[in-house]
Order: sequence, then structure tokens, then C-alpha cells
Amino acid sequence: MSDPTAAEIANEPRLITETGLDRRIADIIEPVMVQMGFRLVRVRMSGQNGLTLQIMTERNDGTMTVEDCEDVSKAISPVLDVEDPIDKAYHLEVSSPGIDRPMVRKSDFVRWQGHLMKCETSIMVDGRKRFRGKIVSVDEDDFRLERDQPAYGEEAMVAIPFTALSEARLILTDDLIRDALAADKKAKAARAANQNFEDENSDIE
Repeated sequence: MSDPTAAEIANEPRLITETGLDRRIADIIEPVMVQMGFRLVRVRMSGQNGLTLQIMTERNDGTMTVEDCEDVSKAISPVLDVEDPIDKAYHLEVSSPGIDRPMVRKSDFVRWQGHLMKCETSIMVDGRKRFRGKIVSVDEDDFRLERDQPAYGEEAMVAIPFTALSEARLILTDDLIRDALAADKKAKAARAANQNFEDENSDIE
């Protein structure tokens, strides 16, 4: 499976989506975020601080700043007020996925190939529903995981269909921290360079 293009990343659907009220909220705010150049990662209502609506998002290049979080919050608040899907007072919290992020799109698995992750499936895969190991390869329909602690009699390698995933998350390691910080720095530098190029072009016009 080749690395996805920028356009494919921007329009890529999530493998793992919400249900119930969380799903309704996601359907309301996602179009707004996409127009702004952000991708929705996860929506979750929690009982934290009374009632908290947690929105996890990132730019298409995988970066996210405090200012980005504020921009997204300001953009989706009026839409939520108009649609009014939550009938109680709540606190809105917009954040980045973090380094030990949820894996919700195929491109997440491609990007973080070689790193440790844990996941759960909705159906039995190779005799179990919970897995932990290193992402070895990614295909169109599944990804291969090398289990770090296979049980007696189990094969170390297992292929997990994307359609079977119910939850997936990276595991925090020194290697992951190093690679995530390097990727973030590279993406922000590329964005800054592109912005400077656009500014120079506008000066010429």
C-alpha cells in the first residue's frame, strides 16, 4: 500500500466512528472542520467537569497547535448552538490526538508503521479480540501485527481486517516520541515554507 496523497488524506473516511449522540455531533461538526483543513479524529461525551464534549482533531498534515484548537473551537461552537444536539450545559474541549493517539484511518497505520499499538476487534480474529504489537505492514483491507507477547501456540504475526476494528491506539515508547516530534517539526517547517511562498507570490501580484 503506497503512501496516501494530500488529497486522499483530506477526504479519507474514518474506520472507527461514534454511535448515538457522539455520532450526531460528529456529523454536525465534521463538515465545518474539513472546510478549515482539519480532520476529525474522535468525538466523546464524558462526565468530566459535569459534562464535557471532547473533540479530538488535527490538521491534514498531522500537526495541531494551541491556536488551531482555539480556531476549531470558535468555528464549531456556533454550529453546535444552532443544531443544539446536547440538551444540557456542557464544556467544550478541543485537543490534538496526542502522541499515543487513537488510530482511526488507514493512513494512520501507514504513517506509524513499525511502532507498537494495541487494538480491539468487534469479532474474533485468530482466536481473540485484543491485540498488542508492532505494525509490520499495511494492505488495502488489513494490517499485519507482530505480537510482542504471543501466547503459547500462537503465531507471532497476525493479519487484522480494518472492518473488524472497534478501537486502536498507539503505545507510548521512546521511539514513538522521537518520530512523532520529528514528523511534527518537519510538517510545521513545510507549512511555514509554503506560507512564505504564498506571501511572496501575493507581493508580486
